[in-house]
Amino acid sequence: MSLFIASLNSGSNGNCYYVGNNHEAILVDAGISCRETERRMSRLGLSMQTVKAIFVSHEHSDHINGIPVLAKKYQLPVYITDSTLYHGRLTIQKEQVFGFKPYEPVRIGNLAIQAFPKKHDAAEPHSFIVNGNNVNIGIFTDIGSPCDHVLLHFKQCHAAFLEANYDEEMLEKGSYPRHLKNRIRGGHGHLSNKQALEVFTKHKPAHMSHLFLSHLSKDNNSPQLVQQMFNEHAGHTQIIVASRFEETAVYQVHATENTAPVTLPKKEDPFLRTNPVYTQLRLW
Repeated sequence: MSLFIASLNSGSNGNCYYVGNNHEAILVDAGISCRETERRMSRLGLSMQTVKAIFVSHEHSDHINGIPVLAKKYQLPVYITDSTLYHGRLTIQKEQVFGFKPYEPVRIGNLAIQAFPKKHDAAEPHSFIVNGNNVNIGIFTDIGSPCDHVLLHFKQCHAAFLEANYDEEMLEKGSYPRHLKNRIRGGHGHLSNKQALEVFTKHKPAHMSHLFLSHLSKDNNSPQLVQQMFNEHAGHTQIIVASRFEETAVYQVHATENTAPVTLPKKEDPFLRTNPVYTQLRLW
């Protein structure tokens, strides 16, 4: 019993993650063009015909640019919140738009996709956990801080896409203006390598077989640096750095125990009341 996962692209130039079984799959975000998505899936031996839906984490351009063409060409349902749809100004046929609510799984064939809120500078941002064949896959990127939602779901995962956006020293010494540096590390921006490593070392479940380090900054991080950092603590978990230039291989993730998605209590999160919507200055 297993699922197949791959990163088609990961970074501020576009994000797209594939999760599927032998019969159906979903994409989480589609920030690269339809043509490039097709090319990369073809190189991996994956078919767009197996993709049954797109789930959208938030409205920033690097997560949604490819959606209108991709959804229209393949008549895919797009699961997106009203606020994300509004702020993203996406042009999608009305009949292809489907909502979702936090903590309530959406069934796509034999896959169950559950969203939960995250801290990021967007209108209504969500992370996802995908369950199928007793395997849990987490997609945890664009996270300002590792809140309880992230940690609780991370502990359930057999594999995960986890943001490791920036090295703290590189960001501090880099050329970004002070206000942008503060925005990136200010709690509603992105996870640093150090924060991501702490999530991994303190909360990694024994059954986690694969970790994709995702959404690396072009200017404030190094794939070699973050690979080395995590390899030192990896144990039996395979560490893959998801590239901003090409797709990863397809990895098969096996179930090691009968695990189902965890559901958090439906309580209001203080950061959801105050989470600001920022101008989309995509420099990182």
